Amino acid sequence: MIDNLFVRIRRDLHKIPELGFQEVKTQKYLLEYIASLDQTRMEVKTWRTGIILRIKGLNPSKTIGYRADIDGLPIDEETDYPFQSTHKGNMHACGHDFHMAIALGVITNIVNHPINDDMVFIFQPAEEGPGGAKPLLESAEFQQWKPDMIFALHIAPEYPVGTIAVKEGLLFANTSELFIDLKGKGGHAAYPHQTIDMVVAACSLVNQLQTIVSRNIDPLDSAVVTVGKITGGTVQNIIAENARIEGTIRTLSPTSMNRVKQRIEALVQGVEVGYECQTTIDYGSNYYQVYNDEVLTADLMQFTEGHNEANLFICKEAMTGEDFGYMLREIPGFMFWLGVNSPFGLHHARLKPDEGAINLAINYIVDYLNYKGNRA
Repeated sequence: MIDNLFVRIRRDLHKIPELGFQEVKTQKYLLEYIASLDQTRMEVKTWRTGIILRIKGLNPSKTIGYRADIDGLPIDEETDYPFQSTHKGNMHACGHDFHMAIALGVITNIVNHPINDDMVFIFQPAEEGPGGAKPLLESAEFQQWKPDMIFALHIAPEYPVGTIAVKEGLLFANTSELFIDLKGKGGHAAYPHQTIDMVVAACSLVNQLQTIVSRNIDPLDSAVVTVGKITGGTVQNIIAENARIEGTIRTLSPTSMNRVKQRIEALVQGVEVGYECQTTIDYGSNYYQVYNDEVLTADLMQFTEGHNEANLFICKEAMTGEDFGYMLREIPGFMFWLGVNSPFGLHHARLKPDEGAINLAINYIVDYLNYKGNRA
């Protein structure tokens, strides 16, 4: 039965999670399934390890884009699935296996039951890092088929199956990675005066970083500066010559992101002077905020309220990051949360989304496309 097909596809994809721009097996699997469909109105391109697919409509007045991300995470799976990851150290712990299976289900339906408008489906690599949306958006392959509007979903473990959680305007935050390296002078623990201790410098800097949100950001705005990892030193009786701080920055506006980075740079310069050390800052991957087009999102919400399988929930913005924001900066559209009812959350080694959400989402999206693509 077709109802079970996309659950099986999800399980197949769950077994082969691959990191950003390494999705070779994933791309091959997707291409093989796509090749099994009627090719009459379909064109397919590859971009690095991603795929861009266009389906011609019956009487197109616009092109509708739909994006699904395809990479996994560097996590050791701890579920009891009989179809666990076969790639040790990698797991689809953010639901991208769901995203791909749902997209293939929608494609299958649109191939067999055409709508008026053209469709472009994007299977995007490297959402978890280093970020595939921005370079894909700028590619010649994408620009040739650039849609007039675009949308995407993300699974949400905290909502029941059937929930479509969305809001107009800001949905996801601006995000940036943060890596700070400090270099001083190592030496014997018994002679600290002959060294420049980077454990002490790093600890001082971490405390200073915590003042940025409380003293440099408007209290009516929101920001997060989290240090998740500190490394330094070699053994207990050697003063550390090097230390490294790793963290993340989240803000609800691009202006606040710039302000946070300015303060980080000022504090790091102060540590250089105060501790007579050398420092470098690397912001790693940066994702632009996901901002839902107000008109298109309001239309989606109206459609959802009348849908017989979906339940609309108007959610709050979240400090999560998504590089789909780069696409929404250039193309009107939206992202919504799909409820999958898992006791364990995103990026957790025991994430187990309810597979009943797969076919529900396929039906919901197909109904929405008929609603959009068959109207004047």
